[in-house]
Amino acid sequence: MSTPTSSSTTKLPRLLGLIIIIFGAVFFVAGATTWTAVSVNLKAENITVSDDAAAFAGGAVDTPWEAFAQADIIKHHALDATGGKTYAELDKEDPLRAVAMNGSFLRASLFTSVVAFGVALLVMGLGVVLAITGVAIRKLAPADDAAPAKPELASSAV
Repeated sequence: MSTPTSSSTTKLPRLLGLIIIIFGAVFFVAGATTWTAVSVNLKAENITVSDDAAAFAGGAVDTPWEAFAQADIIKHHALDATGGKTYAELDKEDPLRAVAMNGSFLRASLFTSVVAFGVALLVMGLGVVLAITGVAIRKLAPADDAAPAKPELASSAV
């Protein structure tokens, strides 16, 4: 004998699915907003990828790939200027230490934007996964009108 399913029990999974869909949409919008903000702010700095970079030469730095390419070429230029030595390897009195330090700071800033782009992409991806999960939960949950009817009391034959 099956137990009747109450209306509130059938509504719970559908409500949960809807909440998950809403969170998915919020995550996607938050990730897209972050991606756009990082891109706009990088572009406002008017950084262009050095002409001697392996990739994206001459392009404006406003994507993670361009930021990475520029960071890579900055490392190359700084090492060329310091004879292949890093900031930590240069003597404290060496005037080239400032060149290595500035190169390091610029690279760290660019890599921070690369990480921000990555986090934004992750959040957008999570938003899509949540939305799909919410839709699946709602599809699998019985609809309100599909709730099983209350079983009729069977008459006992004696």
